Amino acid sequence: MRNILALILTAGAASPALAASGPFFSLGNTDFVVLLGFIVFIAVLFYFKVPGLIGGALDKRAEGIQSELDEARALREEAQTLLASYERKQREVQEQASAIVAAAKEDAGLAAEQAKADLETSIARRLAAAQDQIASAEASAVKEVRDQAISVAVAAANAVLAKQMTATQANQLIDAAIADVDAKLH
Repeated sequence: MRNILALILTAGAASPALAASGPFFSLGNTDFVVLLGFIVFIAVLFYFKVPGLIGGALDKRAEGIQSELDEARALREEAQTLLASYERKQREVQEQASAIVAAAKEDAGLAAEQAKADLETSIARRLAAAQDQIASAEASAVKEVRDQAISVAVAAANAVLAKQMTATQANQLIDAAIADVDAKLH
C-alpha cells in the first residue's frame, strides 16, 4: 500500500511540463524521454527493492524509537516508585521525629515534676534542720540563763551565809564536807 502510494505521488510530481513540441511518443520529445528515464529509474528502484529497504529502515527506526519510549516509560515508572518510596520514608522519619519530640516533652515534664518534688523535700529537710537548730539554740539559751541564775543564786546565798555564819560554824561545815568527800571517795 505504501509502495503504490509512493509510486502515484512520484508519477504525479514527475508529469511532463508540457514544454516540448511534436508528438509525445517519439524519442525527439524531451518530455517523453524524461518520462521513460523516470519509469526506468522507478523500475530499477523496485527491482532492487529499495522501497522495501527504506520501509525496513523506517520500521527499524520506528522500533528503536518505540523501544526507547518503552525504556523511558519504564525508567519513569521506576523513578515514580523510588519517589513514592522516599516520600514514604520521609513520612516515617517525620513520624519518628514527632514521636521523639513528644517523648522528650513527656520526659522533660516528668523531670520537672521530679525536680519539684525533690526541691520540696529539700526545703522540708532544711526547714526541719532550721527548726532543730532553733530548738537547740532555745534550749542552750534557757540552760545558759538557768546556769547564770544558779550562779547568781549561789553567789547571793554565799554572800548571805557569809554574813550570817560565824567562824566556828564555817569550820564545822568545812570539816563535815571533807568527811563527806572522804566517805564518798573511799
